[in-house]
Amino acid sequence: MEALISQFTFLSDQSLHDKNFDPSTIEDLMKLFELESYKSWAAMELEHETEVAAAEDSMKEAEDYLDSAMESAMEEFRRFEEEMEREANKELQGLLSIGESARRLGKSMEKAATFASNKYIEAALNSATSSMRSAMKVVSSNSKKVHPS
Repeated sequence: MEALISQFTFLSDQSLHDKNFDPSTIEDLMKLFELESYKSWAAMELEHETEVAAAEDSMKEAEDYLDSAMESAMEEFRRFEEEMEREANKELQGLLSIGESARRLGKSMEKAATFASNKYIEAALNSATSSMRSAMKVVSSNSKKVHPS
């Protein structure tokens, strides 16, 4: 492009000083300018397409990396979730076992309390029966005696 500008300057000077100057020479030079500008435009378009392709490749790499990172994070989350579920099930089983033991202990204590209350009632009845027999003996032995009044 610099050479064309230099040539244009030379031809412009020549056209000013030479009365026999052929203007078609400048027209030919202008066609060369046009061709050179198209070449520059094509080169810039090619460079632009190359940069776009590089940017797309870079974006694809970034997307792949992000997908990989997300998949890794999800896998780690799944493992964490499974571990927490195992821990929760283990704790639940422990609580169920403790609950069952407490239920069995309550049943045993209920049986012991029922047995103890039955024994207490039986003892109270025996004591009352004994007291009644004693009282009956006293009354029956007193009835044989005559009261002095």
